[in-house]
Amino acid sequence: MSGKKRWIPLIAVLLVLCLGATCVVGIFGGSYVLNKVGDNATTMVATADAGQSQNPAAPKNAPTAEVPPAPTFAPPAPGEHVLTIPGGDPPTLDPHLSGDATSAVYVVEIFSGLVAYDINLNLVPDIAESWDVSDDGTVYTFHLRDGVKFHNGKPVRAQDFKWSFERACDFKTGSPTADTYMGDIVGCRDKLRGKADDVSGVQVIDDQTLQITIDAPKAYFLAKLTYPTAYVLDQDNVERGGRTWTENPNGTGPFMLDSMSFGESIVLKKNTNYYRDPKPRLDRINFSLTGGSAMIRYENDELDATPVGLADIERVTDPTNPLNAELQSGTRLSVFYIGFNVNKPPFDDPKVRQAFNMALNKEKIVSVVYKETVPIANGIVPPGVPNYSNPDLVPLGYDPQKALELISESKYGDVSEFPDITLYTTGAGGSPARITEALVATYKEELGVDISIQQTDWPTFLSDITQAENPYQMYQLGWIADYPDPQNFLDLLFHTGSQQNHMGYSNPQVDALLDEAGLEQNPQKREELYRQAEQLIVNDAPWVPLYFDFEQWLVKPYVKGFSIPPMIVPKFQYIYISDEG
Repeated sequence: MSGKKRWIPLIAVLLVLCLGATCVVGIFGGSYVLNKVGDNATTMVATADAGQSQNPAAPKNAPTAEVPPAPTFAPPAPGEHVLTIPGGDPPTLDPHLSGDATSAVYVVEIFSGLVAYDINLNLVPDIAESWDVSDDGTVYTFHLRDGVKFHNGKPVRAQDFKWSFERACDFKTGSPTADTYMGDIVGCRDKLRGKADDVSGVQVIDDQTLQITIDAPKAYFLAKLTYPTAYVLDQDNVERGGRTWTENPNGTGPFMLDSMSFGESIVLKKNTNYYRDPKPRLDRINFSLTGGSAMIRYENDELDATPVGLADIERVTDPTNPLNAELQSGTRLSVFYIGFNVNKPPFDDPKVRQAFNMALNKEKIVSVVYKETVPIANGIVPPGVPNYSNPDLVPLGYDPQKALELISESKYGDVSEFPDITLYTTGAGGSPARITEALVATYKEELGVDISIQQTDWPTFLSDITQAENPYQMYQLGWIADYPDPQNFLDLLFHTGSQQNHMGYSNPQVDALLDEAGLEQNPQKREELYRQAEQLIVNDAPWVPLYFDFEQWLVKPYVKGFSIPPMIVPKFQYIYISDEG
């Protein structure tokens, strides 16, 4: 989610949130992304070898780390329905602070907001039963459902949303996503900057009615309210709990936090007070956070579902293999890329950035490393985003000779004039380590550029990259959609001054197109504006888009209702265990 946020660090088996999470992604068995992200462990992106971790910087004969034992979960009581799957350690369970996919997987189940996306990407009423929109498109009046309760049974009122929105927009909270997802609300940015005591655009009409005023009519505003930053919290729970309130969160979502042991397990249990259909049918969800081979544990019947890593993809896709009958696949609205800090040499020259794009044979690299399981990315917006396509996009294709010419035309003239270049990653493991090695080797072969690899842990990476001055020169990351709209990729990631624009990229022409598209109510005109902006961004090359995402999961026959939504959304309320298998 920030896509569920939505980040996707390229490591181990990647965990899929940027909270839609907006999405930054993290990894499981190593770190939603992100964190969010990115890649974006639990509803995870199976783009690496599950349970395998390699460090290319380590000596070849270094001893293999001992695999920690799997956690021991309480056995199901008679008639109890329990789902056990791999998971990842979330950086936070605070919806107003989460901006990664790993956190989002849990946050969207424990908490909820006014509106939500279902597993089919339909925008549906959540705590708000209905809403009205003013004729000018700037005032939304939400009518809350009767009988909605926090997990402890306390009724949810419009006042709780008012308090929650103002907490998210309080600069003391330090939300990395409030400006991005709530900045359209009148008064939000004043509160964030300490210029106001409240958010004037959020008004309580009565216990069941909340009114929100935004600064201009925007087609994507309701979609932004599905992001965890807009979730409702219990003021008493947060204030009494202090810094550790998320150890006992009093949410409103379909599941409640039952227990959490860092590095070992997270257990969610059914919320019997849940207010809308479908009601959760699983009594418990056990997330195993330890390393080790998830595939082996799945085949030993210790897990009920698991993402499939590349080491096993060929055998499970073989129709003659019994596991093939348990295979489920799904596309994700996510993109993985190399980002350039355009304020740091040599990537302050667009010709150098274009050269780094054109030096890569992405088709070959991705095909070899990912065994043709994911599509290469030539643009920014993933295929499958509703009401958007860009068939006429002209990519910066593979042309190593042209790449060398561009470098000679740049202000550096030759790679010998480049400063030292470091590629920052969140660690190494499985295929992501191999693709990092392939990228570095290709740049050496095609351009004669030596690139060092700097690995850091996911929380540190996430903290560093979200600073106003991104310290990273070149980095690997991914973005998972927080809501299914091209604005979530183009405006949030590339508009000048956006908090998710980690490259420092700025193009006034792009900004003008994005601003116009944000206000355009005609879907066809809006799509065309985004197409123009995407082409300009590709030409400016603040990224090397690498590939879009595709997930493969093995799911036991008795697990029913399992799905792989294109984004991180509440999904476990749809799943149940069949006694008939």
